[in-house]
Amino acid sequence: MSYTAPIQDMLFVMRELAGLDQLPRLRGCKDVTADVVEHILEENARFSREVLAPLNAVGDREGSRLEGEAVTTPRGFKEAYRQFAEAGWPALEGPPQYGGQGLPKLVGTAALEMWKSANLSFSLGPMLTVGATEALLLRGSDALKKKFLPNMVSGTWMGTMNLTEPQAGSDLALVKARATPEGDHYRVKGQKIFITYGEHDWSENIVHLVLARTPDAPPGVKGISLFVVPKFLVNADGSLGGRNDVQCIKLEEKLGIHASPTCVMAYGEKGGAIGYLVGEENRGLEYMFIMMNAARFAVGMEGLAISERAYQKAAAYAKERVQSRDLGGSGSQAVTIIHHPDVRRMLMSMRAATEAMRALAYVVASALDRTHRHRGEKERQKAQAFVDLMIPVVKGWFTETSIEVASLGIQVHGGMGYIEETGAAQFYRDARITTIYEGTTSIQANDLVGRKIAREAGTTAKAVIKDMKATLRALKAAEGDDFAAMARHLAAGIKAVEQCVGWIVDTYATDIKAVHAGSVPFLKLMGIVAGGWQMARAALAAQAKVATGEGDAGFLKAKIVTARFFADHYLAQAPGLRETVMAGAPGVMALPAEQF
Repeated sequence: MSYTAPIQDMLFVMRELAGLDQLPRLRGCKDVTADVVEHILEENARFSREVLAPLNAVGDREGSRLEGEAVTTPRGFKEAYRQFAEAGWPALEGPPQYGGQGLPKLVGTAALEMWKSANLSFSLGPMLTVGATEALLLRGSDALKKKFLPNMVSGTWMGTMNLTEPQAGSDLALVKARATPEGDHYRVKGQKIFITYGEHDWSENIVHLVLARTPDAPPGVKGISLFVVPKFLVNADGSLGGRNDVQCIKLEEKLGIHASPTCVMAYGEKGGAIGYLVGEENRGLEYMFIMMNAARFAVGMEGLAISERAYQKAAAYAKERVQSRDLGGSGSQAVTIIHHPDVRRMLMSMRAATEAMRALAYVVASALDRTHRHRGEKERQKAQAFVDLMIPVVKGWFTETSIEVASLGIQVHGGMGYIEETGAAQFYRDARITTIYEGTTSIQANDLVGRKIAREAGTTAKAVIKDMKATLRALKAAEGDDFAAMARHLAAGIKAVEQCVGWIVDTYATDIKAVHAGSVPFLKLMGIVAGGWQMARAALAAQAKVATGEGDAGFLKAKIVTARFFADHYLAQAPGLRETVMAGAPGVMALPAEQF
């Protein structure tokens, strides 16, 4: 089955929920009209369908290979990346002063969804380059920007980020890599693990952003600095010089994303790799989080993208697979399994979750655009607060949900779903890493309850709840059983979130372990209610269009039905999650460690 980009739903969400028509009012976006965006999405859909999607199964079967110091990616990947770069896709959101197209995040997010749905392993390389580019753009010196950014923005060179070490996973205070000053550069020594696309055969150069400590650095996270360490040194005229002292010494064997080379990188085994300080010493963690936040949003998009692909495959199979008679039917002939109620339940669960994630993701992307491009400072600050609150939800809830959706996809296929040749299992295997890298779900949840709620006494969360209540009032005013059901469940969901936010603020200082014991269930609650909020907005917009006879009536009515399903099957979980968050801690911490 070939991947088909859900452009109709993408454009609906962009227009009705994410303010597509308002983009020309933002700085640098005067020519970004709805027609231009539609053309970009259609062309990207063609590229994703024709070039990237056919390589997805190939990459899963073949994987990347390490031979000596060189990594060879699967058949067709290098050529696909060349087409990707030549078509200008790496430069989509890039800064115009360095050759980028400067398009807003909302447009880039829709394009990113397509790449990740079509071929997740492929998409990881360009994704990390964008993060590295953003870090250099915001914190690099003018000399570093001039030396590296034009080629990184164009995709001629690619980028990575190097955080993890064998002894230092999420706890970066344990980083041991060293950087010793030497003239206008540093000599970097150390080993990094789990480096995505740390070595490959796609680009002329690979620009590594590496965390390391200088000789006089203070201990802990306050003593980490960030360095640019290119695979090949760059001459004064911009040409490539000799090979730097950095190499891939191992490729990890993984459960999924086989085509993406996950490398163990060795720096300085022959005397020291030449690196250049980004910004100031001892502020590396701060700078790395620029990349990290971009990557966390992008990984959340992976959850959405895999869910869409798994849903498409499952729905296609359900329309073809013939098995058993139709329940309640008069005939004796077997029917396709899409006629069976539980198969419908599974497909609707996949569809509703995917559409809710898309709606929330695009709204967050629109807020990201306002943080950088809105002309009013107050609006920029409001948008930034919303983004900060939602990034851990996008990363954590989307990726956890994608595992459930991909698992349902296997279940729809029955026994054939467990057989690799059908392809359903690949989505499940690929999805499994998304809850782990760029910060596990627990890390996202800790960030949500600690930094984003307790630290600011729930101010932003309460503002979002106020916006949710405005949508609830509109739901209550709408006519029909679907809207009444949505209103009932959204009201219960908002109440659950509001009560949990108040409990977190009141409890954090006196019983921090109790709050963190319920942090992941709270993240799920926030995701479900935020997703239900956006689905309610989508249903209201669809109903308004149906009333005026505008648009595709079939699509609009399906949107309302899907929103109703989300309310009945996902939002209905909110009261139970509230109980787990607020009263579930005693059982979590009760047993002594020795009893495990």
